[in-house]
Amino acid sequence: MKLERLLIMLFNSIEFLFIFLPITFIVYFYLNKMKLIKPASAWLVIASLIFYSYWKIDYLPLILISMVFNYSIGSVLSSNDNLKINKKLLMIFAVGANVALLGYYKYFDFLIQNINMIFKQDFNYMHIVLPLAISFFTFQQIAYIVDSYEGKTKEYDFLTYALFVTFFPQLIAGPIVHHQEMMPQFASLRNRIINHKNISIGLFLLAIGLFKKVMIADFLSPFVKPAFDEIQILTCFEAWCASIAYTLQLYFDFSGYCDMAMGIGYLFNIKLPQNFNSPYKSESIQEFWRRWHITLSRFLRDYIYIPLGGNRLGDFKTYRNLFVTFLIGGIWHGANWTFIIWGALHGVAVCINRFWKKLNVKLPHWVCVAMLFLFADITWVYFRASSIHKANQIIASMFGFNGFAPVVIDKLRLSFENGSLKLSLLLLIPSLILIFFVKNSTEFAQKFKPNAVYFTATLLMLLISILSINKVSEFLYFQF
Repeated sequence: MKLERLLIMLFNSIEFLFIFLPITFIVYFYLNKMKLIKPASAWLVIASLIFYSYWKIDYLPLILISMVFNYSIGSVLSSNDNLKINKKLLMIFAVGANVALLGYYKYFDFLIQNINMIFKQDFNYMHIVLPLAISFFTFQQIAYIVDSYEGKTKEYDFLTYALFVTFFPQLIAGPIVHHQEMMPQFASLRNRIINHKNISIGLFLLAIGLFKKVMIADFLSPFVKPAFDEIQILTCFEAWCASIAYTLQLYFDFSGYCDMAMGIGYLFNIKLPQNFNSPYKSESIQEFWRRWHITLSRFLRDYIYIPLGGNRLGDFKTYRNLFVTFLIGGIWHGANWTFIIWGALHGVAVCINRFWKKLNVKLPHWVCVAMLFLFADITWVYFRASSIHKANQIIASMFGFNGFAPVVIDKLRLSFENGSLKLSLLLLIPSLILIFFVKNSTEFAQKFKPNAVYFTATLLMLLISILSINKVSEFLYFQF
C-alpha cells in the first residue's frame, strides 16, 4: 500500500508557484478588502480543497465526510447543553472511528500481508491507495475531539473549522496544527489585511525552503536511490555515503517543506507552529525529538504518552509509556516492519537516555552531538530501506562486513549520469557544515529586516531554485 504516484500540486512546481498561489492570494485579499469575510474564508477552503484533490479527486469526499463527522461530534462534546448522552463514550467512539479510518487505508494490506505470512494463507490484497494527507488531518482532528471532550474548545462555525483542517500550506505534510493556535488567527480581522512585512518574511522562508528542496535534497537523491533500491551489496564506504546522504536528504527535504509551509502561511498572515529546529545539533535523543517534527512529538506526548500515565506511575511504567509512544510514532510513519523497528529503536534510546540522565554523567558537547548524529544516521537506514533484510544488509556493510571501497566509488557500480552522482557526493561535506554550523531558517526569520541584503538573498534563492526545476519531485513526508 503506497501513495499513488499521480499528479500532485507541489510547492516546488511551476503551476503552484505561478498560478495557484498568486490566484489564491489575490482573490482572498480582494474579498477581504471588500469586507466579504465569510466568502474570503470560503474561498480559502475551496482553494485548499482544489489543492488537495488536484492529485485524485476520488478522495475529496473522504476529507469532507471526515470534517463533517468530527465537527459534529466535537460540537456535541463541547456543548454545555444537558444532553442525555455519555460524552466519554461518544469521545471514544469518535477517536476509534478516526483510528479505524486511518487503519483501513494505511494498514489493511499490511495486516493481510502478515496474516498470510504467519498463518500460511493466500488472502488477496485490497491494493488500497493511501489518501493524501490522511495521517495528518486524522491526528489533527483526533486532538480536536479529545480537547472538545475536555472542554478546551470554543464554539466554532463549520467554515472556520474547515479552514483549520484544510488550510493548504499545512494540509499535505504538516505541521500537525492545534485548534488553539490556528482558529483565533483565522478569526482575527487584523489578519485579513495585507501585511507587507509578513509577505517579505514569507517570501524569504519560501525561498529558503525551495532552495533546500531543489538545490540540496533533490541533488542528494541520485546517490540515495540506487544505493538503497538497486545495488544488492554495498561496500563499507558506499554504505556510509548512502546513509549520510539519506540523513541529509531527509533533513533538507522535510525542513525545506516546513520552511515553505511557514512562508506561505506568512503570506496569508497565518503563523504556523515551528516544526523543525536544527535537530542534528541535539545532545540527546530526547532533545532530538523536541527539535524534529515538533508538532508530531507534541501530539504523541499530549495524546498518547500523558494519557498512558506519563511519568506519574513509577520508573517501570514511565519506560513502558515512552517505548509504546515511540512505537506508535514509528507505526504512524508507515505500514512496514522497518518503521516499527525504527520506532522501537528510538523508544529504547529514549529510555536509555532517561536512565543515563539519572546517573548524572556528563560528556563533552561534541561527543553527545556526534553520538546522536550516528544513532540517527544508522536508524534512518530502517526508515528508508524497503525491507528489514535490505536495512540489515546496509548496516552490515557500514560496519565492514562486505568489504571496503577505494576512495573513489567504482563507476561501474554506480553510474555517473551527467555528473549527478558526483555532485551528490560533493554535497555531503557542505551539507554537513550547513546543519551543524549555520543558523536555521527560523533563526534567520526572527532577525529578518526588509533590507537590500535579505531582498538579494531571497531573490537569488528563488531564481536559482526556479531555474533548476526541471522535474517535479515529491516531498519525502508525502508518503507518510
